[in-house]
Amino acid sequence: MGELEGKVAIITGAARGQGEVAARLFVEEGAKVVLGDVLDEAGKKVAAEIGNAARYVHLDVSQESDWARAIQAAEDLGPFNILLNNAGIQDYRALTDTSVDDYMKIVHVNQLGTFLGIRSAVEPMKRAGGGSIVNVSSIDGLQAKNSMIAYVASKWAIRGMTKAAALELGRHQIRVNSIHPGGIDTVMSNPYNMDADAIGKFYERLPLPRVGNSIEIARLAVFVASDKASYSTGSEFTADGGWTAGTIIPYLPMS
Repeated sequence: MGELEGKVAIITGAARGQGEVAARLFVEEGAKVVLGDVLDEAGKKVAAEIGNAARYVHLDVSQESDWARAIQAAEDLGPFNILLNNAGIQDYRALTDTSVDDYMKIVHVNQLGTFLGIRSAVEPMKRAGGGSIVNVSSIDGLQAKNSMIAYVASKWAIRGMTKAAALELGRHQIRVNSIHPGGIDTVMSNPYNMDADAIGKFYERLPLPRVGNSIEIARLAVFVASDKASYSTGSEFTADGGWTAGTIIPYLPMS
């Protein structure tokens, strides 16, 4: 039996990258999954490849009406009890080059989208007798990087919203946790499709000196979403190769 046997999930940003890998793994682990995205052609293709346990819906996470349709699609499959708020965008701009429109574009997807997802899930998860909401933040929700002020702000917001929602929803048996990936080889993190050796050079000073893979984040999401994490809420789960543990100083002794 899979870790998510009998569960019904919505995964946002599921047409490609980390969300697609998570959708495939969730189904392998026994869940029925609604894949939400704005990339309709790609999303429909992924859902068709996965098979009868998957449905695709157009889901702009910043639009309440789209969330209503996604929730309905999930409840058509059964009691809705898992939400993976995965959709996100990023941009690289110096602070002084970031316009209000630049800033709000990221906030609308990453921050508002997560808020709407959490809020939309509450009543159907109550009907289901409980559930698990997993919000994808980032290590940039634990620290920061230059030239990413809007992205960093949105990922810190997701971390805070996770804790606030956990406080309110625990009495309804709804758990809310955040996961914090480090550098993962996806279209968003590797837009120029560099090969493993080339992109690996950016991560060679990590304790685990390599870029991460989407399946590693998907496996973490399965655990946090599953009943095996039944006493975890308001918690942060990090998968970053040791990035947030500290920095290796190359001229000091190593074992």
